[in-house]
Amino acid sequence: MKRPMLEIDGLCVDYPARRSQARAPGTAALQQVSFTLEQGRSLAVVGESGSGKSTLARAILRLVSPSAGAVRWFGESIHAAGRRRLREIRRESQIVFQDPVGSLDPRMTVERSLREALEARGAATSGHGAAAPVNEALLRVGLDPSLRGRYPHELSGGQCQRVAIARATIVSPRLLICDEATSALDVSVQAQIINLINQIRLDSKMALMFITHNLAVARLVCEDVLVLKAGRVVEGGPLEQVFRHPVEPYTRELLSSAASVARISPRL
Repeated sequence: MKRPMLEIDGLCVDYPARRSQARAPGTAALQQVSFTLEQGRSLAVVGESGSGKSTLARAILRLVSPSAGAVRWFGESIHAAGRRRLREIRRESQIVFQDPVGSLDPRMTVERSLREALEARGAATSGHGAAAPVNEALLRVGLDPSLRGRYPHELSGGQCQRVAIARATIVSPRLLICDEATSALDVSVQAQIINLINQIRLDSKMALMFITHNLAVARLVCEDVLVLKAGRVVEGGPLEQVFRHPVEPYTRELLSSAASVARISPRL
């Protein structure tokens, strides 16, 4: 039987109490979260602030450690993987963060940032033709290769997010995680980035996990949805089915809030 690309099984993540509150219980950021993501599928992870969405992304990449449960990559536990194997898994599962400027090293030019990603994959980044992958990655995200010598502070927020997407996709990952990747951008720029992510996903056939509090954006990007509330999964399934016939009151509240915002906000 073919294993799913990504399996999350009973995942729990607890953050310890602060030192000043040593006797207080810690915070349960994720509680018994389970789902699967198949190759090439797109999953929206939605919920209000503090629901555990970003913690989930970090647990998948082993940036935080679970207190219980498992994260499996093609059936292999990432928390049992050695350092070398973990690097390989992380090359196949890349992330784009919310802050388009802060996610890039301010001391690196665009070119150096992309070359570093290639080096992590073991690709040659010097000699004849070494600039070609960088130029191709920039063109793929709609940026002129002439920008490769600029630093993050010399670019707009939308340009920085395009560079971040280029950096994440230059290594041809199987999974791209976008953690509120459009929420810090103007509405018009959001639409451009959403279209870009959709196009790259379709061209590369990679899987996508799109973390957002904006249900309207989720609907534009994803096929499936997972609804988180206070660290727990309250609903999930095909996105259109869940959005048209939500079972949980919390999901209905999110959809109602999104509809209210849409009536007073510019359309994407």
